[in-house]
This record gives sequence, C-alpha cells and structure tokens, in this order.
Amino acid sequence: MGSRSKGLKHIVAASVAVASLAVVGALQSSTAGAATPTPSGSWPYPNGNVANTRVASGSTITSSNVAKLKEVWSFKLTGKGATDVFGSGSVTSSPIVVDGTVYIQDQECNVYALNVATGALRWKYTVNEPEKTGPGPNGVAVVGTRVYGQTPTAAFALDASTGKPIWIDRRLLGKGQGFFGIQPQVTNGRVYLASQYGLARGGGVLMALDASTGALLWKFKTAIGPDPGVKALGLGTGGAWETPLVGTDGSVTYGIGNPYQSVASAIDHPARQLYTDSDVNLTAATGKLRWYYQGVPNDFMDWDMQTSPMAASTRGVPVVIGSGKMGYVYEMNAKTGKLIWKTPVGKHDGNDNDGLLALDHKSKLKLPFTYEPGTVGGVLSNLALAGTTIYVVTDDIAFRFHSLTTVDGLPASSNPVAAGEVEALNLTTGKVEWDTKVQSFPLGAATVSNDLLFTTLYSGELLALNRTTGAVVYRHKLPTSTNAPIAIAGNTVIVPAGALQTSAKAKRGHPQVVAYRLP
Repeated sequence: MGSRSKGLKHIVAASVAVASLAVVGALQSSTAGAATPTPSGSWPYPNGNVANTRVASGSTITSSNVAKLKEVWSFKLTGKGATDVFGSGSVTSSPIVVDGTVYIQDQECNVYALNVATGALRWKYTVNEPEKTGPGPNGVAVVGTRVYGQTPTAAFALDASTGKPIWIDRRLLGKGQGFFGIQPQVTNGRVYLASQYGLARGGGVLMALDASTGALLWKFKTAIGPDPGVKALGLGTGGAWETPLVGTDGSVTYGIGNPYQSVASAIDHPARQLYTDSDVNLTAATGKLRWYYQGVPNDFMDWDMQTSPMAASTRGVPVVIGSGKMGYVYEMNAKTGKLIWKTPVGKHDGNDNDGLLALDHKSKLKLPFTYEPGTVGGVLSNLALAGTTIYVVTDDIAFRFHSLTTVDGLPASSNPVAAGEVEALNLTTGKVEWDTKVQSFPLGAATVSNDLLFTTLYSGELLALNRTTGAVVYRHKLPTSTNAPIAIAGNTVIVPAGALQTSAKAKRGHPQVVAYRLP
C-alpha cells in the first residue's frame, strides 16, 4: 500500500512521531520582514525535471551562502480540515514553481497558487475531499497555461491564471480500481496518472489522458492474475504512488506498489503477483508493455518499489534507476529492463529473500517475526542524481509480525527510534560512497543544489549536506514537522510543513508552506 506508509499510525501509537493532523483550508500568509529579496528561478516539474533527478537547475544556493537563507514568507493552511489516519501531514506534495507562482495541493485535494515573492494567495481551487488512499502524495503539474491534478475519483485541468476548471473527468476509474493520489507528469500532450491501489482484487491502473480534453488514451492494469496470489488478495494490489518517468525514447516508466497481502497468503498462495513491486516500462503513446523489472516477488512486507524512476546514462548506456521500501536501489538497462546492479541501503536484518523462499515453498517463518526494513522503512521518498552520484534517503525501523493473517506488522519496539540515513551511491557501480546517519526519518526526498544535498526530517528540520563528503553543513528548525519534498527555485527554498500534532492541546504549529531565500 502506501509509499508514505500507512504504518505511520503504529509509530504514532508508540509515541515516536505524532498522531492526528488538521488538514487545510485557508488563506493566510505572512512575511518575515519588510524588505523581501527578489526571487528567481523555477521548479517546473514534481521532481525538478522530466528525468526525475531532483536537481535544482539555475539554483544560486551553495555551501558558501546557504547559512544566509532567511524565511521570507509563510502561507498558513487552517480551518476544520480532515483527519489523516496515518498521521502523515496535511501537505505531502511537491511544490511547482513557474512564472513567479508556487502551485501546491493539500491532502484535501485543494489547489493553491501563491506569489513566490510574497506568499500572497493568487487563487484557490476548493475541493475539500480528503485523500482516500492515505498519505498522499497528491500534487499538481503545470504546463503552459494549465494546472493538472486530481481528486480521489476525478482528474482535472485548471486555468493557471485563475484556477477556473477547464475540464473535469470523473469516469476514469472503474469498479475496484481504487483512487487517485499520485502527482501527475504532463509532457507531449499527455497527462500520466495512476490509481494508488486497487480494491477487492481489482488491482491498480496506470493511464494516460489527452491534456487538451481529459479524454482517456489508454489504461494498463498493474495486477494481471489469474494466479492464486492475486485471487487471494483482499484490499488491493499494485498501483503507483509517485510521479512516473517519461523517457526520451517514447516510453513511460512507473514504480509500482506492493500486493498488500498477509504472510499466510504469501505462504499458502505463493506467486510473483506481477506487476507489483516493479518498475514497469510502457510505450508512452499506447500503454503497451515494453519491459518490467520486479524487485520483490511474492512480497508480504509492504515493500513497494514506488519511488519515481530516474533517467541516466552510464558508459554510454541509457539506464533507469528505481528504488523503494525494500531498501534497495536498482539500476536497469533503459531499453531492456535488464538489471545492471542493485545495492542495499539503510538497515537490513537478513530477511530480504523471505518472499522468494515462500515462493519456492521453503519458508520457515515462526512468530513473532521481526523484519527490517519495516513497513515504514527503506526508501520512502524520491532519490536525486547529479554527475556520477545517486543520492538516497532511508528510514531505519524494525517491524514485527505477531500474526500470520494480518497485513503489516507493528514496530518491533514499544519505544522505537525514528532514525534514518542519507547515502551516496556511484552511478556506474552502485558502490556506497558515503553514508550519513540522521536522528529522524528523512522524508523530504533528496534534492541537489550545486555542491549541496538537501532533505528534511520528519521531526521538522531542513538539512543540507556536502555532496562530496556527506557532512551536514546546514541545519534549520522548521515551524512544524514535514513529510513532503521541497522545491528549490533559484535563490528560494520552498518547504511544505505538515503541522502534525500529538493532541489538540499540544500543537506543533500550523500547516503551512514556508519560503526561505538568499538576501
């Protein structure tokens, strides 16, 4: 199921993070000072560019001036909102920054357009429909004069200058095909979407729409069956959680979620359950399968291969980089899907191949059963790539099964520590170049700005690391917790801060979007 991990509710219950949150509504902004530096630059795609490498092109922020970043405005999201049972935050999408405007969508699917210089609201498209699949990410794409997004059951295009709807299509998802929640990619006149998982054995679906009209161009089912494993599934399987990769070769690649099955199902009805826990490469114009690579066959640990695939080239060969909650980074041939290398990241306790053992009828699992990466472990947020180095953030936490018939375990400790790592891998070999431990989940994705690597911590901190050594060179305490990717546009860092709360009496701050800028 979710890339932002439904298991967060268990950590909340164990008092690691924070529990409920108030999602959204309203229209307040404040500036940090009378004199506001002039903004510059853009972040035009969910992951910065169509290759999904999360490199801030044109950024002026470096190790020599990062300490000068100052808060210039914050936009507060208030109102009655809704409650996300996963405790993931009111804002989980990546901001888009184009033509002097910040576009962002909250967990009730409302879309905001903010002045990047001042944080003032330009318009709001009101939906007030909470995410049905849990912790986002949600989000919009902006191309030309249009903003593209979705509610749980519909896709839409808005006028970028006014927020008025141009088209809305509510007929895209059939019975059992789940709900939308992915942040779309829009290129070459197509809107690429996906349901996050299917319901009642339906399986998730990938799709492309005509950007002009919203008409459906094609669909691709992520669970093909009719093997016994798929037939045994309950809530759902497959689907996609993060923005796909649209290649220059006429293809589109999605990272696919897990089959959401119990341990008993994996042992009694073992099957590869294609195309769960895979990177799936399709012909962009038709949706026809070109290749797939499955990272975890017969998964029962909620190990989605969900991160946005990245495009790169090594030794003259185009490659695709994939990853996910199983805690591995994979490099695949972009033409064939053949695995070139795979590297474990974060903590692993020796259970990586348990799904394969069950597939071969060799499982010897006994309760209670501990596994790491856990349900909210591994790589939850997107990677970055610059030069010959891949940057990845991981969450380290062990989970434990107490029953073979439940889906997902609980934290292995009654007082677990939410910690993680930031790692650098060599693009050609997959070898770890450096590994920096952090004291909270790094859920803000990896983002490159010149000689710096940025991320955020779940506890509410913005970090910048030296790209060469991994040393932390900048820390800034945020006004509240965060569980969303940042955007870097020229001299400005846009940080969605989710306003997680431990109780009504212990507020961690307002849900807000905060801008930090060089003078």
